[in-house]
Amino acid sequence: MTHDHAHPRGKQPTDATLRRRQEVAAQLPFDDDRDLAEARRGFLAAPEYRQILAEAGHVAWNIGDYDFLLGDEDFASIHPSLQRQARLNMEYGLFEVVPGHIYQVRGFDLANISFIRSDTGWIVFDPLTAKETAAAALALVNEHLGERPVVAVVYSHSHGDHFGGAHGVVDVADVHSGAVPVIAPVGFLEHAVSENVYAGNAMVRRMFYQYGTLLERGPFGHVDQAIGKGVAAGTVGLIAPTVDIVDDIQELTIDGVRMVFQNTPGTEAPAEMNTWFPDLKAFWAAENIVATIHNIYTLRGALVRDALEWSRQINRALHLFGQEAEVMFASHSWPRWGNERIQEVMRTQRDTYAHLNNGVMHLANQGVTINEIHRVYQVPDSLQRSWAARSYHGSVAHNARAVVNRYLGYWDGNPSTLIPLAPRESAPLYVELMGGAERILARAHELIAAGDDLLAVEILNKLVYAEPANEAARDLLAEAFEQIGYQQESPSVRNSFLAAAFELRSGIPEGQTANATSPDLVRALSTQQFLDYLAIRLDSTAAGEARGILNLRVTDIGEEFVVEVSNGTLTSVEGFQSASPDATLTVTRAALEDLMVGATTAPELLAAGRATLEGDPSAFLALGGALVEFAPGFPIMPGTTPSGPAVPADGFGYHA
Repeated sequence: MTHDHAHPRGKQPTDATLRRRQEVAAQLPFDDDRDLAEARRGFLAAPEYRQILAEAGHVAWNIGDYDFLLGDEDFASIHPSLQRQARLNMEYGLFEVVPGHIYQVRGFDLANISFIRSDTGWIVFDPLTAKETAAAALALVNEHLGERPVVAVVYSHSHGDHFGGAHGVVDVADVHSGAVPVIAPVGFLEHAVSENVYAGNAMVRRMFYQYGTLLERGPFGHVDQAIGKGVAAGTVGLIAPTVDIVDDIQELTIDGVRMVFQNTPGTEAPAEMNTWFPDLKAFWAAENIVATIHNIYTLRGALVRDALEWSRQINRALHLFGQEAEVMFASHSWPRWGNERIQEVMRTQRDTYAHLNNGVMHLANQGVTINEIHRVYQVPDSLQRSWAARSYHGSVAHNARAVVNRYLGYWDGNPSTLIPLAPRESAPLYVELMGGAERILARAHELIAAGDDLLAVEILNKLVYAEPANEAARDLLAEAFEQIGYQQESPSVRNSFLAAAFELRSGIPEGQTANATSPDLVRALSTQQFLDYLAIRLDSTAAGEARGILNLRVTDIGEEFVVEVSNGTLTSVEGFQSASPDATLTVTRAALEDLMVGATTAPELLAAGRATLEGDPSAFLALGGALVEFAPGFPIMPGTTPSGPAVPADGFGYHA
C-alpha cells in the first residue's frame, strides 16, 4: 500500500532504497521472536485514553500518533529492523515484572517508570520526563494494584527522562521533611544540571534532528526513538536527591526492600547506577543494558562516552548479579526472564561495546582515520545476528567515529584538515570548478536515480552552501537526505536526515518551544555553575574593555567568590575575596536563586533589602547589555530561517 507523503514536496522511496531494504531484511534474524513475547509478558491493563494533557493545555503525550504501526503493514519508507523495534515499543500500559513485587508502566514517555512494592507503599524508579506522564502512571498503578503512598524515589542516572517527572509522584515537602528519600548516584545533581545548561540551547536545537521532535508522526517521519516512542512534552522539574550512593557497591534497605546499588560512572551517563534486588533475584540495569546498542556519542551533543568502561561495568554486573538473576529489567525497553536469557543479553551487549572500542582502535592503530573508520569498521557477524546487538539508539557509523574522537580527537592527521575553511568559504570554489549549479543539479539527479545518495549529498551540500537561496538545490538535497533517512536502522540518524530535509523545504518550524531547563534545574545550579553560565552568555565584543573585580558573598551558605571581568572574559574563583574589589555584593542563596530564574532583577533585590552592594559596580552593571539570551531558532542548514509552517506544541520537545 502506498501512503501519501506528509510534506507536499516529499518523495516516495526510490527503487534503490527499496532494493537496499530487501537486502538488509534478508540478513536480519527475524526467526528469533523472543523479544515479542518478552515485550508483552506480564501485561495487566492499559488506560482507555491514549493522550495525556500537559498542565499548560497542550498534548504532553500521544501514543495514538503511532497507531499506524499496530497493523501488519510493511512500510517501504522504514528500515525493516527499525519497524520491528517501533512495533515492540508500542506496548502501552501496566506490566507485572515480578509477581506481587515489581511493576512497570511502559509507553507513557521515552523511559519506563518502575514501581517496587515495599512494606507500606511504592518505591519509584525513574519518574519519567514530565510531571503529567509520571502522575498518570502512578494513578494507573494505584487504580489496578491498590492505592499506596510513594515511600522513596530512585534516580538511576542524570538524564532528564529519568528525573523530570518527580513532582508527579511525590510532594517536594515530603522530600524536604525527610519522609520520602530521593536516592541517586554520587555526582547526579552536578551532571543533571550542567549537561542541560552549559550547552542546553544548542542541544535543544539539535534535538529536533536526533529526536525529530516536530516531525510528522507517520511512515515518512517520526516512527520511534529506539529506547521508547519519544519524549513527553510536559512539565519538567527536578527534586534534588537526599541520599547519595557513594560507594562502588552499596546496600540500602528502604521500607523492607533490600537494594544493592552498583555505581557505573562513565557508562551511559557520567553518574549512573544499576540495582540488584537480592531477595527477588531481580536486576535493574538502568540504561546500561536496553534493547539496543546505545550512543557512544549522542547526536544532540554530550561528552563522548567510554565504550570500554561501559563494557567493563556490564561485565562486573554479569559476575556480581547476572549469575543469580531471574529477571532483568531497565529504564527502557522490556524485561528479560530466565538466567540463561539474561546472561545471553548481558554478554552480547558487553561484547558489542568492547568490540566497538577494541575493533575501532585496532584499525586506528593501523592508520584508519576518523574520516574513514565508519566505512571500514564492521561489527562481527555473530553479533549482527543478535537483536540485542543492533544499533538503534546509536549507530555503528557515528559510534565508531566517536571512539576515535575519544582517543585521538577530531583531527585525522592530514595538515590540510587542521585549519579547514568553513563550508561557506570553500563551497563557491567547488561549485565553480564543477561547472556551476546546473551541472551539479543534473549530476545529482543521476546519482539519486542510481542510488548513490551519499555522492549526491557530497556535491549538493557544496552547492547549497555556495548558493543558500537556490531552492532547486535545497529541494534536491532534501530529496537525497530523505532517501538516506528511509534507509537508516537508527531512528536518531533517520530523524536527523528527515528533519534536515524538512527544514530545507520549509524552513525551521515555528512552535518549537523546547527548553533544556526549568526553574527547578536552574535553582539546582551551584553558584559556581551559575557564574560559569553567565561567562558563556557574555558577548566579549560587547563587553569591550570593561574591567572590574566583584566580591560575591552568599552569606547563609558561607560561599565567597571573586568575580572578575577583563579582556572580554568573565572569570570566577570560589573561596577567595579580593583585598581591593571595585564592589562587593552580599546576598542570600534564596535571593540569588530568584535572580537566576528571572523572578526578580538585581535592582529589585537591592531595593527590597534582599541584597547589599558596596563600592562602584559600574563595570558589572554595564555587562547587563552584553549578556546574550540564547534562543533555539538558529539555522543549521544553509538558507533555512524560522519561517516555516506553524507546528502545534503537541510534539515531544522539552517544555518548561
